[in-house]
Amino acid sequence: MSTSDLNLPELSSGDPGTSLMTPRASEPETMDLRDKVAADLKPVFDVPVSVQAVIGRTTIEVSNLLRLGPGSVLELDRRVGEAIDIYVNSRLVARGEVVVVDDRLGVTMTEIIKNSDG
Repeated sequence: MSTSDLNLPELSSGDPGTSLMTPRASEPETMDLRDKVAADLKPVFDVPVSVQAVIGRTTIEVSNLLRLGPGSVLELDRRVGEAIDIYVNSRLVARGEVVVVDDRLGVTMTEIIKNSDG
């Protein structure tokens, strides 16, 4: 899907006044463009998406699955410290690391995956 499919302005044209990522000397123009893009995207802000942070996977037979209980350990296909996969609507979009924030688990994105086939 291209930006023209979404009726979004071309932001990679090389014009310093149109970059959303690196504001140039014309800060008010950049902020106006950000506000316009945000306003154009407002209809999709309330669309629910499913986000999954996958720490690993394994394959297990149903008979072994039924034997699992508290304290059971499943060996996953990832090593300690290896990046986890972040999926949005079943599509791989990023990789990240597990973090602890105020006694809760969270994920920080370390890499954005472009044009992934999931």
